[in-house]
Amino acid sequence: MTTALTEKITDMQGFKLHLVETEQYKTTTIVWKMKAPLMKEDVTKRALLPQVLQSSSAKYPSTTQLRSYLDELYGATFYVDLAKKGEYHVMSFSLEIANEKFLSDPSPLLKKGFEFLAEILTRPHTNGNAFENDTVEKEKRTLKQRIQSVYDDKMRYSNVRLIEEMCKGEPYALQVNGEKDDVDVITAESLYEYYQKAFQEDELDLFVIGDVKEADVNQIVSGLLQFEKRTPKKIENVRAAKKETVQEIKEQQDVKQGKLNMGYRTNIRYGDPDYFALQVFNGIFGGFSHSKLFINVREKASLAYYAASRLESHKGLLMVMSGIDLKNYDKAVGIIHEQMEAMKKGDFTDTELEQTKAVIQNQMLETIDTTRGLIEVLYHNVVAKTTIDLEQWLSEMQKVSKEEIVAAATKIELDTIYFLTGMEAGN
Repeated sequence: MTTALTEKITDMQGFKLHLVETEQYKTTTIVWKMKAPLMKEDVTKRALLPQVLQSSSAKYPSTTQLRSYLDELYGATFYVDLAKKGEYHVMSFSLEIANEKFLSDPSPLLKKGFEFLAEILTRPHTNGNAFENDTVEKEKRTLKQRIQSVYDDKMRYSNVRLIEEMCKGEPYALQVNGEKDDVDVITAESLYEYYQKAFQEDELDLFVIGDVKEADVNQIVSGLLQFEKRTPKKIENVRAAKKETVQEIKEQQDVKQGKLNMGYRTNIRYGDPDYFALQVFNGIFGGFSHSKLFINVREKASLAYYAASRLESHKGLLMVMSGIDLKNYDKAVGIIHEQMEAMKKGDFTDTELEQTKAVIQNQMLETIDTTRGLIEVLYHNVVAKTTIDLEQWLSEMQKVSKEEIVAAATKIELDTIYFLTGMEAGN
């Protein structure tokens, strides 16, 4: 089985260019990523900054003008995104444009795409030493709504609360969109000052995927994007003092359905030798609809509306999420414990193992079938400072043995149980 996608990495001025030349996609995808350590004093500014940059620029001083120019580029799409990867905060600027090969019009679309991205990143809409004030105020209001929306979505809220409690005192406890209370103090001046700092200090990566030629891309990009050389800031994986006992937190709100979230420390991270075994472990334990959690907690015991687990591989966390009736708390926690113990004892069949590997492989192939998914997969290496290519990822996954899964499972420790419960539960 071959994926035949090769990533070429070139050092440019102040950033790295990651190029995948492929005829697999009809469009060309260009993604600019900026990574910095998660810090309380910057996180809210970083959440606001991409929104301000994407809403206007020096050449396109209004959002309407900017968006209508994208339409001229044969309906190019442009959006920004934020993510937490371990103890880092990542801003992404993504542009997808048609490949000029497929157009009757010979316009140099690739070059125009890069020029547009460079305009957004390096020529913002400013007023002296500040961003344009109305834009900043408008985006501040939107950011507050975005932060508030987490509280309104109880599934997301309970996951955020688990992380806050479990990782207290660690940068990872910070929310990706920052803090509502910190939004108001940001001014058009302070945000512009932070923008300059980010472009001087962040680790910068440019991903280009499509049917393009390396020489063309290098020539266009080197003329448009130049930044100061920098040594990206590294952050050691921070872990607060180990808890003596499992921390149990119950929070009451007016909810009909309880949200039970359990957080484990895996003590295994992306790039570690047992990372692949952990992935397969999670697939058997709770990652898929054939997993133990789904079958035993949801189907057999009818205890949960949903029950699943997911990994945060850069931080070394495993989170179990389930929605349960308030009265079923003890029972559900008990059954989840049982499934974890079963994994540690190697109580799973070869059929479960093979089925899980097949599902993981299909999931990976589906992910890299989209340019966006492929870039996320390749970016893991930037964050973890490793070089695992796709072939290696898929072959290592297939090689994982039962013994390796059990060995990975024994490293996993329950840290925190968080339960969002209703008022009438009387807890």
